[in-house]
Amino acid sequence: MNNRFSENKDAADISMRDLVAPLFRKKRLILLTFLGVFAAVILLFALMGPKYTSHMAILVNRERLDPLVSTEATTQMVTTSTPVSPEEVNSEIELLTSRDVLEKVVVANGLEKPKKSSWFHSSKPISEEDRIARTATGLAKKIKTNVTTKTNVIEVQYSSGDPKLAYGVLKSLGELYTAKHVAVHRPAGSYDFFAHETQRYKDELDSAEAKLRNFSRENDVAAPDLQRTNLALQVATSIGIQHLAEQAIASDEERVRNDQSQLTSTPQRSATQQSTAAADKLLEDLNATLLAAQTKRTQMAAKYDPSFPLVTEADQEVAQAKAAIVEAEKTRYVTETTDRDPTFELIREDLVKSQEDLAAQRANLAATKRSIQAIQGQMVDLDQKSISQNDLLREVKADEDNYLLYLSKREQERTTDALDSTRIANVAIAVPPAIPVLPTYGWPLIIIAGIGVAGVLSLSTAYAADYFDSSFHTPAQVVDMLGIPVVVTVSKKKSA
Repeated sequence: MNNRFSENKDAADISMRDLVAPLFRKKRLILLTFLGVFAAVILLFALMGPKYTSHMAILVNRERLDPLVSTEATTQMVTTSTPVSPEEVNSEIELLTSRDVLEKVVVANGLEKPKKSSWFHSSKPISEEDRIARTATGLAKKIKTNVTTKTNVIEVQYSSGDPKLAYGVLKSLGELYTAKHVAVHRPAGSYDFFAHETQRYKDELDSAEAKLRNFSRENDVAAPDLQRTNLALQVATSIGIQHLAEQAIASDEERVRNDQSQLTSTPQRSATQQSTAAADKLLEDLNATLLAAQTKRTQMAAKYDPSFPLVTEADQEVAQAKAAIVEAEKTRYVTETTDRDPTFELIREDLVKSQEDLAAQRANLAATKRSIQAIQGQMVDLDQKSISQNDLLREVKADEDNYLLYLSKREQERTTDALDSTRIANVAIAVPPAIPVLPTYGWPLIIIAGIGVAGVLSLSTAYAADYFDSSFHTPAQVVDMLGIPVVVTVSKKKSA
C-alpha cells in the first residue's frame, strides 16, 4: 500500500514538472514574445490615440397614454401604471439603432465625409448615398446599447477620438430617436383627418336641423307623437261615449216598446164622479097620459059600446100608459163624470220623452261615430308625419353624435400634437450626453492590458513551440516514445 502511494506521488510530481518544464526550456522565447507583444500593444494604442466615450441614458415609461386613433368612441381609463415589458424596451432599442435614424445622425455630424488621410481611401469615387449607408452601418456597430438589470433604462455609449464628436453623435441620436418614437407611436395626419370629418358632420348636422325645421313649418305640426297620444285618449273617450249611447239607445227602445204596450191596455178616460136619481118627470108625464087616456075612455064608453073600436083603442091606451108607468117606476137615472186617466197620461208622457231621448241618443251615436272616424283619420295622418319626423330626428341625433364624437377626437389629437411638439412622450433622456473629459482607457490600464495580453501570448507561444519540438527533454519521454529503459542521462550545460 505504501509502494502504491509512492508511485502516485511520483506521478503527481512528474505531471507538475512536465507542466512547468516547457516554460523553463523556452524562457528566451517567452521573454522575446512578451516584450514584442507588449511593445506592439503600447505602439498600437499610441498610434490610435486616446478614446473618449460619451454616455446617455434613456428612460422608457408609460406616463403618457395616447387615445386610440379610431372612429369609435373610446374612453380613456386612468389605471395604475403597469411595468414596461422587455419587448417594449427591445423595440425602443431597435428604433434607436434603426438605419434611418443612424443615417440622419451621420449627416448631422458629417461622418460621411471621406478622410483624406485614410489608408483605405479608394481612388474610385463613391456616391454620397453609399458613403452615408456604409458609415451608418459602421456607426451601428460602434454604438453600444445596454439595458440596466431590473430597470427600464437603456444605456447608450459611443466612443471616438474626438470628445466633441462623441458628444455630438449621442446628442443628435437622442433628438432624432425621440422624434422617431413620437412619429412611430402616433400616425401622421390624424388631426387633419378628424378636423375634416368634424366639419363634414357639422355641415350634415346643420342640414338635418334645417330639414326638421322646414318639416314642422310645412306640416304645421310640432309634436305629432304627443298629438297622436292626445287623439288616442280622445278616441278612447269617444268609444266609451259610443258604448254609453248604444246602451242608452237600447234602454230607450225597450222603454218605448213597454210604454206602447201599456198604452194599449190602459183606458184614456176614467170616471171621477157618479150619482143616481128616479124618473119623476117621466112618471108625471106617464100619469098625465094615463089620466088623459082614462078620460077619453070614459067619454067613449058613455057614448059607445065597450066593444066599439074607439072604446077598445082607448082601453089599449090606458093599458099602455099603466105599463109605461110600471116600467118608469123601475127605471133609475145614473149620472157619471169622466176625465183623462192619469196613468194613461203618465205613460203617454213617458213614451214621448223616451222617443225624444231615443232620437237624441241616436243622433249622439251617429255624431260620435263620425268623430271617431275623423280622429282616427287624423291619427293615421299624424302617424305618417311622426314616422317622417322620427326619421329626421334620428338623422339629427346621428349627425350630432358623430359631430360630438369627431369633435372630441379632434381635441384629443390637438392635445396629442401639443404633447408631441413639447416632446412629452413615453421615453425621456434621463441622462443627457456630455462632452467627455477623460479618455476611456488611461495609460496605467493600457500597460496592465499590454502585460496581460503579452503574458498570455508568450505562454501560449512557449507551449506551442515545446509541443512542436521533436527532441526528447526527459527520460520519461524516451520511455514513452521508444519503449526502452534509460540507463544514464547526461544534462546539457551551456557554456558561459
